[in-house]
Formats: sequence, structure tokens, C-alpha cells
Amino acid sequence: MDQLKEKSRKAFDAQAADYDRTEKGAHARRLYPHVLAALDGVREGELLDVGCGTGALARLVLEQGPKRRVTGVDLAPGMVAHARASLAAFGDRARIAEADSERLPFHEESFDAAYCNDSFHHYPDPGKAVFEIWRVMRPGGLLVVGDCTLPAPVRAVMNASLRFSSEGDVHIYSKGEYERILGRWFSSVAWRRVEGSACLVEARK
Repeated sequence: MDQLKEKSRKAFDAQAADYDRTEKGAHARRLYPHVLAALDGVREGELLDVGCGTGALARLVLEQGPKRRVTGVDLAPGMVAHARASLAAFGDRARIAEADSERLPFHEESFDAAYCNDSFHHYPDPGKAVFEIWRVMRPGGLLVVGDCTLPAPVRAVMNASLRFSSEGDVHIYSKGEYERILGRWFSSVAWRRVEGSACLVEARK
């Protein structure tokens, strides 16, 4: 597991400078409107951005809700540095920490909502990451996950090849797998396809 995380850390460190302008970040960018729409009902309070990358989505979340505060976490120091610089103008409404999604450094019930965009397929222990997000969310809180999806035969082939990934990719999840992993802790889980190769999952604590 640590080897997979180290692969992710190194890969996204190298991509941080131009991630927002290149094909590397294109899939994540296509998910932004869907994540923002899902979060529209959370107009204020504390939001957690899990796998925040460059902070580009956090910026849009903050602009969409002037009464929101966002805390972003990412495993890659390069991404963290980029996000801090990018969000500096928001002052104390934006906080960025270098942290592991499977070991979140926050107290229980600290956040009103959380979102994880194009990052979930990198987690070696997704159940632990989901528990950590659930732990730090307040009752009734909303979790939004945007990620990749593929038809079952293609997904099976892709998952078999991911062990050779240089970016620490772990697994592309099916609808049923999301429902099982998130449903262990969250009271409701709703999965939907939003584009040909993307899905959005909304879960309530």
C-alpha cells in the first residue's frame, strides 16, 4: 500500500505545475460542474476537499458559496504548495494540508460536507478512507465523489492492468462496489453516470 501511495505522491508532484492546463487533469476538470451542482445545497459551513490537487475545484467551491470554508488535503507536496498559493486570496476561508485520506488529521464531526474528485480510484484502502470521511463529517452531512467509470468488460481489463500504473492507480469501481463501500457507513448512497467515462456518487451520513 505504501508503494502505491509513493507512486501517486511522486507522479502528482511532477504534474502539479501544469495539471490544470494539460490532458493529465482533463478528466478531473470535466467532473467539476457535476460536483459543484451536487454541492449547491450546501451554501455555507465547513467543506472538506479530499485529494484537493491544485485547489482549482476548491476555488470554484469557494466562489460558489461566499459563506463556505474549504479545507483541502492531498498526499503530494507539490499539489499542496500549488493549492496554497492558488487559494491564498481567500484568506482563512481556505486551508490546505498535506495528509493521507486514510488518516485524516481532523476531529470527529468537523465538516458539514465533503467531496472527492477524481481521486477515489487511487486509495489502496477505500473502506478506511470512507470511514475517515464519515468520522469527520457532522450528522446529515453530504459526501460527493466524482470519479471514472467504465462498462464491466472494459473495467475488468483496466483493473487487471492498473498494477502496472506509474501513478498509483488502484481500482475503478462499479456502482455496486460504491454502494457496498460507502453504504457501510453512510445511510444513503446514490450513484449515477454523468458522462461516458465518469460517475457521481452522493452519500448522506
